[in-house]
Amino acid sequence: METNAKSLEPVQKIDGLVTPSLLLDRGKLERNINRLADHARKLGVVLRPHMKTAKSIDVARQVFPTEPGPITVSTIAEAEYFADHGYRDMIYAVGLSPASARRASELCRRTGVDLKLLLDTVEQADALADVRKATGVTPSVFIELDCDDHRGGLKPDDPKLIEVADRVVAAGAHLVGVLAHAGESYGLSTPDALVRAAENERSATVRAAEILRARGHACPIVSLGSTPTAHFAENLDGVTELRAGVYMFFDLVQHGVGVCAVDDIAISVLATVVGVKPEKGWVLIDAGWMALSRDRGTASQRVDQGYGLVCDEAGHVLEDVIVSQASQEHGILAIRSGSAKSMPDLRVGARVRILPNHACAMAGQHDFYSVVNGGSPEIDARWERIRGW
Repeated sequence: METNAKSLEPVQKIDGLVTPSLLLDRGKLERNINRLADHARKLGVVLRPHMKTAKSIDVARQVFPTEPGPITVSTIAEAEYFADHGYRDMIYAVGLSPASARRASELCRRTGVDLKLLLDTVEQADALADVRKATGVTPSVFIELDCDDHRGGLKPDDPKLIEVADRVVAAGAHLVGVLAHAGESYGLSTPDALVRAAENERSATVRAAEILRARGHACPIVSLGSTPTAHFAENLDGVTELRAGVYMFFDLVQHGVGVCAVDDIAISVLATVVGVKPEKGWVLIDAGWMALSRDRGTASQRVDQGYGLVCDEAGHVLEDVIVSQASQEHGILAIRSGSAKSMPDLRVGARVRILPNHACAMAGQHDFYSVVNGGSPEIDARWERIRGW
């Protein structure tokens, strides 16, 4: 049950929420979770969801309803939070610094968590010796791969791959495998291109594992995934686990890529109309970039969704109405450029829902989810989120 922060009285319906407020549609969440779980099962791999989007134990319990399973995290704070809730098998999927490696190892020492680290340089590998000495913990380590020139990581045929692996072992750490993320898939928009990206991700990652094994490194875990490639992969031979995160909620960027329908997007920000400027074709709402985020990830896609796509209070899309501008605490609703549609009659006090360009960024602006079901005005629950690093 939701609680009004000012009165501490239970809030049972969304019309009692102070806006802006983050909504999560339980039915859509469950549908999205089941879709990828079924796909991973058919492909014969373990699904290791990335909790960087949800950052919530209550969402994690929708993924793992009976007992904690393997997860990915993006901050040590997330790892500590999920460790406190019984999760023991995690990957910290961000290139490590000496300080983060020590903090992670201290967490492992205190709780018995198997928190696997990520690196791609000999300097990071060498630093593990000091971490092991200081904490008494033998770090478990992945080597990060670059499968599509997206960001960090080593190419499978880079001679440094073997050098880094050897230095990990020399530092007294445990090399558990290789990890890749096909981030360039976010720039694609056709099924054929996404299928090719998924196969490129698979073949590059499997090749790196085979190279390491040929040099005496066991490399038991072959981990890959992005939300687009996870859904479009047709063959994951040689892969042991699949990672994805935003798939639980989806967003307008994923819709533009072609991974989901608008109706699959599970989160939105509830906002209130606070002003009308008919001479400009504007409607002002009390949600700016502090509530929606500044992410403009759809700007480079075929359809630019501004700062978010607008729905009515029940979640029905208002065709071609977007948040065209955003200041800190105000958003401006307007008709999309080039559209012949007219602005609907939104009067002061009306409520709207804003769908996110980037679900991770929108959710990251809020401390909790108000859980709803479709267009129902009822609030089912309040689910807290972890924030910070």
